[in-house]
Amino acid sequence: MLVLLFLYLPIALVVLYSFNSSELNVLWKGFTVRWYADVWRDAPLMEALGNSLIIASAATAISCILGTASAWVLYRYHFRWAGAVRAVVYIPLIVPEIILGVSLLLLFSATRVQLGFITVTIAHVTFCFPFVMIAVQARLAGLDPALEEAAMDLGATPFQAFVRVIVPYLMPAIVSGALMAFTLSLDEFIVTYFTYSAAATTLPVKIYSMIKPGLKPTVNALSTLLIVATAVLVLAAEWARRLAAPAVGGTRSA
Repeated sequence: MLVLLFLYLPIALVVLYSFNSSELNVLWKGFTVRWYADVWRDAPLMEALGNSLIIASAATAISCILGTASAWVLYRYHFRWAGAVRAVVYIPLIVPEIILGVSLLLLFSATRVQLGFITVTIAHVTFCFPFVMIAVQARLAGLDPALEEAAMDLGATPFQAFVRVIVPYLMPAIVSGALMAFTLSLDEFIVTYFTYSAAATTLPVKIYSMIKPGLKPTVNALSTLLIVATAVLVLAAEWARRLAAPAVGGTRSA
């Protein structure tokens, strides 16, 4: 209980003071939902939210394609350096975010790529697609090889067997990985800070710029909305993962 209190007390305070009628967060003056209405009327804030949704959606789509394809190749084809490939893919998960951000900034500067939506999306894909790959690999561990063989015996090409048999089987894992990737991309700040431009300002970067002169009540309201959205996505990802689990045993028994 003490650990949970330590972890969630700051979040609870943010949620509580998002309903505070006072413009000073340190003083409680009464209950209001005014700040939630002000959030939707703040044009720059809504623009940043739109940028975050665009980048997160693009990064998630690319991550699903790369993660699913990578997991399938490593499962389907056995080659000498498979272990090394897995290790390289997992590196973005353990490298400190500030190092990842600086290295990407140096890469974009060296290749003369202008910072903007494309650079932020590429940066987010580097740490999002390994999560999709891990989820798909876990699902593939329970795959019955007879499924692909049966499809090809019935006249399907290897590509048709993958698209019409394997992908539907992997869909719960793909959805779970996609939800996790979307959540990570939506919340990412450090890597984004090194790779964004003024036209591609995301919501976390915008919030950071808003709290420099002083914490506004609208930031508390917006943070509460983000907390709720993140919690819903994480719960949805966990639901998709649990939904995928019974099918493994069912496939084997079939």
